Amino acid sequence: MDIKTATAIRRLRLVSAPEAVSFLILLVCSVLKRTTDFNAVPVMGAVHGVLFILYVIFWADAWNRTKWSLKTGLFYFVLSVLPTGGFFAERRLKRAAEDEVIAARARKEGVVNA
Repeated sequence: MDIKTATAIRRLRLVSAPEAVSFLILLVCSVLKRTTDFNAVPVMGAVHGVLFILYVIFWADAWNRTKWSLKTGLFYFVLSVLPTGGFFAERRLKRAAEDEVIAARARKEGVVNA
């Protein structure tokens, strides 16, 4: 994996969890808006909107650089629209990155021909 691909995946990982948190907070704010006088929806909506746009941009870049299959690419996009999907995306991307580091070290040491 080259440095640009690793960077694209890292950016996607870094925005996944905050995007998921902002989505959950936005849902709570929506409920509070309907049940109380508290209205933070405009602010949280803007924050979540920016994070979601960043997620989509970073997702597209990662998909382009990693050459994921259609199934994998759509899987990560669907996770972005689920309330807790960003947490699962971050965990899965982290695991994949760690596996890639292990494979690269094994190739470097001549343990495997992968």
